Amino acid sequence: MKKEKKSSKKSSAVAKAMADKGKKTIAPELDKQRVYSLEEGIELTKKLSKTKFDASVEAHFRLGIDAKKGDQQIRTAVSLPHGTGKTIKVAAFVSPEKEKEVKAAGADFVGSEDLIAEIKKTEKTDFQVAVAEPAMMRHLAKIAKILGTRGLMPSPKNETVTPNPAKAVLELKKGKISFKNDDTGNIHAVIGKVSFDDKKLIENFTVLANTIKKVKPNKAKGVYIKNISISSSMGPGIKIVAPK
Repeated sequence: MKKEKKSSKKSSAVAKAMADKGKKTIAPELDKQRVYSLEEGIELTKKLSKTKFDASVEAHFRLGIDAKKGDQQIRTAVSLPHGTGKTIKVAAFVSPEKEKEVKAAGADFVGSEDLIAEIKKTEKTDFQVAVAEPAMMRHLAKIAKILGTRGLMPSPKNETVTPNPAKAVLELKKGKISFKNDDTGNIHAVIGKVSFDDKKLIENFTVLANTIKKVKPNKAKGVYIKNISISSSMGPGIKIVAPK
């Protein structure tokens, strides 16, 4: 009986220690009920990032749109003044005459029907963004299913279908990002890295927020930006004041 009591006490102690440890992982600095200013939110996001790598800083917008309606869909692009800190690979589907200039602009994969045929055969897409000349779009129909299901299909809405693909590639390499709402009407975008100074993150966020405000669908009724939160990779979400 004594041994059982000891064992029981030991189990209770272990359970308590684990519970205490669990409580410590929930940042005591974060008040889940509070809505922080952008400056406070950025500072706290960086402070609560516990990863060993240079984590991304993400912004999450909950919008008052009906994501099921086509005339309330949001899909656009914006050039962040300080980039995202991430190196992205870009594929450029262009005519042979423009291959040299898009390569010079930094495109990682360049081609026309040959590149399309390769992707169709291997189904490999080792790039994060695709750019195309308007004339190439009919050829891309052959791999539309592959690109579409991975969110890689070029579109005029986010300026990845353009008669000037070299310029598009250059902007993407400098930090231009594309974003769209998900099925629940939310937008998620990376605005930099934890290693960025606060001013750069604030400026990137402000440009993103202003762009989202500008593309408000005419058919969207009521409150457009319902709430905003920011977080680091694997970090907790921190609610911040929505811009007016």
